Amino acid sequence: MNPLFLHDLEVESRHAPATRTKPLGDLALRLCSLTFLASITLSATTLPLLGEQARPPKDYTHNVDPFIGVDWGGNTFVGSAIPYGMVKLGPDIQSFDGRRSGFGYASSGAVLGFSHLHLSGAQGKYGNILVAPVTGALELNDIKTARTDEVNQVGYYAAKLTRYKVSAELTSSRRVGFHRYTFPASQRSHITINLASALGLGTDWQAQKFLGAEVHVTSDREVQGVARFTGGWNRGGEYRVYYYMVLDTPAAASRTWTGSSLSSSKDAAVGPDTPIGASFDFTTRANQVIQAKVGISFLSAQQARQNVLEEVPAWNFEAVHQKAVALWNAELAKLSLSGESDSQRRQLYTAMYHVMLMPTDRTGENPGWQSSDPYYDDYYCIWDTFRTSSPLLTLISPDRQRDIIRSLVDIYRHTGYMPDARSGNDNGRTQGGSNANVVVADAWVKGLKGIDYETAFAAMVHDAEVPPADTQKEGRGGLKDYNEKGYVTLADERSGSRTAEYSYDDFAISELACGLGKKEQAALYASRAHNFEHLWDKDMTVEGFKGFMRPRNPDGTWAPPYLVVRGTWPDFFYEGDIWTYSIYAPQDMRGLIKLAGGNEAFVHRLDWTFLRRHFDVTNEPGFLLPVLYNYAGRPDKTADIVRMTLEKAFNDSRAGIPGNDDSGAMSSWLIFSTLGIFPVAGQDVYLISTPSIPDASLSLGNGRRLRIVANNLDRNGLNRYVQSARLNGVDLPNAWFRHSQIKDGATLVLTMGSAPSDWGKATPPPSMSDPDSLACSAAGHTNPKH
Repeated sequence: MNPLFLHDLEVESRHAPATRTKPLGDLALRLCSLTFLASITLSATTLPLLGEQARPPKDYTHNVDPFIGVDWGGNTFVGSAIPYGMVKLGPDIQSFDGRRSGFGYASSGAVLGFSHLHLSGAQGKYGNILVAPVTGALELNDIKTARTDEVNQVGYYAAKLTRYKVSAELTSSRRVGFHRYTFPASQRSHITINLASALGLGTDWQAQKFLGAEVHVTSDREVQGVARFTGGWNRGGEYRVYYYMVLDTPAAASRTWTGSSLSSSKDAAVGPDTPIGASFDFTTRANQVIQAKVGISFLSAQQARQNVLEEVPAWNFEAVHQKAVALWNAELAKLSLSGESDSQRRQLYTAMYHVMLMPTDRTGENPGWQSSDPYYDDYYCIWDTFRTSSPLLTLISPDRQRDIIRSLVDIYRHTGYMPDARSGNDNGRTQGGSNANVVVADAWVKGLKGIDYETAFAAMVHDAEVPPADTQKEGRGGLKDYNEKGYVTLADERSGSRTAEYSYDDFAISELACGLGKKEQAALYASRAHNFEHLWDKDMTVEGFKGFMRPRNPDGTWAPPYLVVRGTWPDFFYEGDIWTYSIYAPQDMRGLIKLAGGNEAFVHRLDWTFLRRHFDVTNEPGFLLPVLYNYAGRPDKTADIVRMTLEKAFNDSRAGIPGNDDSGAMSSWLIFSTLGIFPVAGQDVYLISTPSIPDASLSLGNGRRLRIVANNLDRNGLNRYVQSARLNGVDLPNAWFRHSQIKDGATLVLTMGSAPSDWGKATPPPSMSDPDSLACSAAGHTNPKH
């Protein structure tokens, strides 16, 4: 054994063991107390006064139901986390026939324990440092239990573990998980920590692999060490999870295990694929509470311990939960609703919650390099989130989005590329284009300050000009052909979706180049923004419609049409088909509509796409499709499709999200679509669809709000068509508006009716090929760093 830790850490000052006599049966009373306490956590000096009394802050967290989306592929996180928190502490569950959940949770099955790192809306990574309470004989290969009375609220998870008769409760801070277990009377009670456990372990090409671990029991209530893993969905390199666990109750004995053997040894280490862990053993009385704090770090066990001392210094479970509730209330308060249904309220506040679980703020926990910039990880992945999540954060959390982009730029400085996906402190998996380019452009055109846009531009140009060594890890695959021929050929995978998305990425580069005064580069990348046209076969006819994207062979000749419904990694289109990608050109919808035969033909094509179920709401490439009618002068049809999609695909059940939530991408689509506006990511344009709530507003920061009022809106959705619009008291004849019109706060008043009107038909949203389109115009910045 070659331990990383040469000295025991100084033992934390012991606190008196917590004493409690109330089991989880009093959970309702306890939750009521927690909610009340959370409501008074903010300082009264920050609140408006009514006479001599401060108004208590409004609690939004009770509207959040973390179970929305856990079934049927939503993959949403269940457990405790704070906004963008590093620790996401929740149950890991396997089916009763032994199949383990890929993202941690399942509505049925056995709980294996509670691990500290999870994704949300995705799977294939983490599930590290698994803690489980056990009673009876300690069977290392059979630690699992059914559960009942499961509760998940913001910052709090609880369940009864029926096999062990233990009540489990969890809460967390940014880097610390807090466990509270209520044990029965037992001569053999245990708190175990399993270091070899993780989600998706296996030999598959994208499985996680356990590389080894160390465990060091440093006192009768402390253990620390490191666990090493590699792989996972992003096929990333090794990541090390350091941990420090401290209990509030001294154990009667402690043991470690390697393989299937328990030992009284205080130190152990193993290599790949060998079980390892530790157990603290107790004799418990009925309803005895034992608490554990688990600090997590990517730097060292010493740092993991320091995280505990800094973030959770006391043994006060309620205080930690209260702080989590207060943090979430500050974020959820950015959305205000009036006149909504109970279901809509639960869906939207849960969607806000889901959007803010990722990416993960790991500032101060970067094992790769030291930097004064923020550090975020778990961009999982930008191919999904650039379309709606990033524009939402740019709108309602500009400071957070600024820091996220600063992190992307800093990752470029130290790795050579801004990631399309990143997890476990390593870039990995490109799906579409170099979509961080659109994230940067979206911030630029909307005036987001505090970003080093010159370095961001260098990163974008690097994406566009330097072929990566590993095309599935970062950068642009097929770049040589794309830059020389104007399209990606079948010599490279995903050539159709890549060509479409690279074209839009190049448009994003041209926007920033223009704003920074780089006119030649702006012209170059603006010309490449039309590259999608090189895969447009004007004679290709499918189901009566003419003109589609079609593969080209390496020699430039047309290959057979690609008609697969939903492609994957080696295919022409990734997670989309000809009906989706052939009309994906947000930079120049006017030009694309002309290619497709004009407005009437384009509207007919969209009708066919939706009525014949070519629209795939479960995947992000189709996010824009419902609002594309606006470009062809038919906002009434946008209203029809948006309303139908919301009613059929989303609800407030455990199956309420139609596909992987993908780090909140689906949830942010839901928020925008329900409010009745939709961002064109990377542009300063919002399209108006149809609101489903009579009065809603979003905070824009500094006391400013965007309020959307829908007069005459009815609960059944019959009055879904906009008859007229006013923005800040001025008539708005267009079914779109610019960010500059709302950035200082705005009120959009829509008058609704039961039949289509002529509103919004005259002037379509802007496109590159508009006669009055400017070749290059700055976005109002004078200094890119301020």
